[in-house]
Amino acid sequence: MTETLLDVRGLSVAARTAEGLRPILTDVSLDLAPRRILGVIGGGGSGKTTLARALVNWLPPALKPTAGEILYRGRDVLKMRPAEARRLRGREIAYVGGDPAGAMDPTMTVGAQLVEKLRAVEPGVSRAEARARAIALLGAVRIPAPELRFHEYPFQYSGGMMQRAMIVDALISNPAFLVADNITQPLDVTVGAQILKLMREVTERFDTAILFVSSSLPTVADVADEVVVLDKGAIVERQPPAALVAAPRHAYTRRLIEELPTLWTPGGGRAAKLHAPGVAPILSVRDVSKTYVAGARSGLGPKRLVQAVRNADFDVYEGENFGVVGESGCGKSSLMRLLTALERPDKGSILFEGKNVFSGKTGDLRALRRRMQLVLQDPYSSLPPQTSIGDIIAEPLVIHGLGNRAQRRVRALEMMGEVGLPKSLYDDLPNGLSAGQRQRVNVARAMILEPRLLLMDETLSALDQTEQSKLLDLFERLQAQHNFTYLFISHDIAMVRRVCARVAVMYLGEVVELANNDRLFFDPGHPYSRALLSAAPTLEERRYRSEDCLLEGEPPSPIDLPPGCAFATRCPSAHDRCRAENPRAYARGHGDRAACFLLEATAASTPARETHDA
Repeated sequence: MTETLLDVRGLSVAARTAEGLRPILTDVSLDLAPRRILGVIGGGGSGKTTLARALVNWLPPALKPTAGEILYRGRDVLKMRPAEARRLRGREIAYVGGDPAGAMDPTMTVGAQLVEKLRAVEPGVSRAEARARAIALLGAVRIPAPELRFHEYPFQYSGGMMQRAMIVDALISNPAFLVADNITQPLDVTVGAQILKLMREVTERFDTAILFVSSSLPTVADVADEVVVLDKGAIVERQPPAALVAAPRHAYTRRLIEELPTLWTPGGGRAAKLHAPGVAPILSVRDVSKTYVAGARSGLGPKRLVQAVRNADFDVYEGENFGVVGESGCGKSSLMRLLTALERPDKGSILFEGKNVFSGKTGDLRALRRRMQLVLQDPYSSLPPQTSIGDIIAEPLVIHGLGNRAQRRVRALEMMGEVGLPKSLYDDLPNGLSAGQRQRVNVARAMILEPRLLLMDETLSALDQTEQSKLLDLFERLQAQHNFTYLFISHDIAMVRRVCARVAVMYLGEVVELANNDRLFFDPGHPYSRALLSAAPTLEERRYRSEDCLLEGEPPSPIDLPPGCAFATRCPSAHDRCRAENPRAYARGHGDRAACFLLEATAASTPARETHDA
């Protein structure tokens, strides 16, 4: 098919402000045919999301189209009546964004909402057929145990699972035109790779045209037929991905490429920081497990056990950057809740500065939290909207009874300067801040107590690559200045490559590999680690091919884990022993270890738990 489905001509959009109209998009023109994917790339503030929402006639009231037209099958979307535009969005045009929070009704199960959507769009579909189609799509986006998850409520889904559920919601009506706005940014690399493959399958099966918006150039290059580069609301370049990467025409495109972290460039990762023999770690996690009890679907049957963390065991040493990576649902966030003493483990111990986190009194826990601070993922919901920026940053001083009001103000202003926030924002509310600025507020709030350990749970995953690079530079400067240690939880392999000296790889609650940076990326010991690397978006030549490492099978449900190695159902090297016996962690030297029978013959003679300063 070569006919044009979407034709955008000279589109301009402006924001209504007290001073008048401020341009957001300027003279944007593009076209898109069925079975084609057009990628849109740009940094924060480039106008990507405004363009995505304008194309489906879904701009917020503060934004106004000022020129141009958006022709869908020859009809101007901007001139449609609101009811007509809503019908079109429900049937032929679909939009899915990168922030699934609050997108579904919390009082209905996810499956019921998908069935309701499909039967509203296609009244002739029976409830049983709608249910079957919804479960099939939940499985297609790699939601574990889709038959069970179909009956769960949105609050029971992780952030990554909710993102996948919103993709199902968009695809269930087989739309002719799909706008995918940063849909893979919150997802781990393996699920992201499956979503990209799903996007291509949708175009081929249903003749769907897709506008794929992303802040990740490698992701766009993997999926798009052509790429449009947006800068300050204007298109500065349009080329096929290979040509764009090989010979970018615009300086802004070249800068985007230069900012990309690398996976396999020699010296591109952080070297492990050696410590003297006998030095005690600042954080020790010893054989920690956590199981949650989930009620039966009907409320009458037996309880189900969700094994979120299983026998986690590792050390973090003072001054180093320690990473934890894995797919959504692997137990990363559950582990973080245990480390911060928000929840107690069922077994095992967590020692911070040599003391058991859970053995002291309430006062001891408060003192611990002064020296161990957490920076969360969501830059929006983590800041109280009716509190000034200065008071947000100074709040930890109030909680711990440090200083008077004047002293707290001075200290908060100092921290604003350290994290790169204008001091003039002290009395402002956070609603006018960008995502990057909001995360700087979160960092300042955490750093104001001068912690020894900073825990970062997907702290940068909501930011575009330009903002991520700026925040990583900030972390490096703050760490050099204050000599703190940080534990970095992320699904972004490239980011972990840049900032973490040692990395723990988690799969279904277990740490299946622990390795220093170079070892993990150039000589991983576990097949799952290779699968993660094979799926990572990159412009580099891959060391590991997804067709060799990344299988189509879904991970087992943590509710009903099979015997043996949990990765055996997806592992290209699995054999009978793997399905019957769970491998122990085999030492690989220098403190590295991996839980795989393939290493049994070549395992180092040193114990699995050894120092990494050999």
